[in-house]
Amino acid sequence: QVHLVESGGDLVQPGGSLRLSCTASGSSFSIYHMNWFRQAPEKQREWVATITNGGDTNYADSVKGRFTISRDNAKNTVYLQMNSLKSEDTAVYYCNAIARMSYWGQGTQVTVSS
Repeated sequence: QVHLVESGGDLVQPGGSLRLSCTASGSSFSIYHMNWFRQAPEKQREWVATITNGGDTNYADSVKGRFTISRDNAKNTVYLQMNSLKSEDTAVYYCNAIARMSYWGQGTQVTVSS
């Protein structure tokens, strides 16, 4: 069983930056592939980025070059550094852990607005 808690969401102006964190409780964090998803109002949840248990990363085209996913296994934490934020990045951001099962956090709100 893994319990995920996201933090770091905020209101930020276009062009600004935020860093989201997702901390996992439970053991064996290092074996999980970790993902960030997001869901904008009245839209389906969409995948944003992945970091595998080996440290390989992948990004949605919409965030490539602006967002960076990373992990610190010693802290049981995955991060999403978001730069050059746009209004269309406004969404609830969710952390997801996958091994034999899939676990989700409760989400953190990111609002990009002037």
